[in-house]
Amino acid sequence: MDRKKTKGLTWKLVKQNKQSYFLMMPYFLLFTIFTILPVTASIVISFTNFNMLQWPTFVGWDNYVRLFLEDDVFLIAVKNTILFAVITGPVSYLMCFVFAWIINELPAKVRAFMTLIFYAPSIAGNTYFIWQYIFSGDRYGLANGLFLNLGLITWEHNWLRDSNYVLPILLVVQLWLSLGTGFLAFIAGLQTVDRTMYEAGAVDGIKNRWQELWYITLPSMRPHLMFGAVIQITNSFAVSDISIQLAGFPSINNAGATIVTHLVDFGNIRFEMGYASAIATILFIIMVGTNRLIQRMLRKVGA
Repeated sequence: MDRKKTKGLTWKLVKQNKQSYFLMMPYFLLFTIFTILPVTASIVISFTNFNMLQWPTFVGWDNYVRLFLEDDVFLIAVKNTILFAVITGPVSYLMCFVFAWIINELPAKVRAFMTLIFYAPSIAGNTYFIWQYIFSGDRYGLANGLFLNLGLITWEHNWLRDSNYVLPILLVVQLWLSLGTGFLAFIAGLQTVDRTMYEAGAVDGIKNRWQELWYITLPSMRPHLMFGAVIQITNSFAVSDISIQLAGFPSINNAGATIVTHLVDFGNIRFEMGYASAIATILFIIMVGTNRLIQRMLRKVGA
């Protein structure tokens, strides 16, 4: 009986707000076509053997068994992707907020200039060329030239072809590129905090900037924190271009392999779409689970 009442009340609210739902219909339609349907199709195809030339044949869990029990490169890619997520995700998130918090205290013109300076690397074209030049394997590379002059090395080192250095270099480059959309979201969030709340907080007993940050600033910009977290986590799990451009494809001993580069290999080169869809499904589950965890953690901010 309660379920029928709830359903009737929900339908009544929908009818009362039908104009709003009508205006939202284009977004719902696009979201369904370009997000829900592709994700659903990918999950379904992951249980098939599909090469884009023949009709898919159902194989059950074979693709997932092959992923975890037979594909050594996938396990390396998972390890590297988790390292990217654990290191660059939280560090870049904190970097975005700290730099945004500092820049927000500057005068308006200086703030606009510094925002451009910090945001520029994430939108600059052909940024990988800079790092290829820095870690070039000859004596003209900046790293080799510097270390040779300092006497730290005695011959040129091919940094991007050494499996011991590929992943650390990729982590550094990812951090350098991380001040992007999340950084702008934090700048916008800090601008929306009501200044009168700081005065009220002082009356209520807040004594220093750290207490202002925890009890006023962060709770006031919780939607921006959530958006920034989703962006940074997504970027850290979706690393591929950096590895392909700097370490090559495939990288030496798969040192720069990530889940997405593995997905590109099977989806765009081998055209094993069923297996590629299984890889994409695993990545989707990992990202959704991580975002849910982040949401729970952010709900405790200011508590």
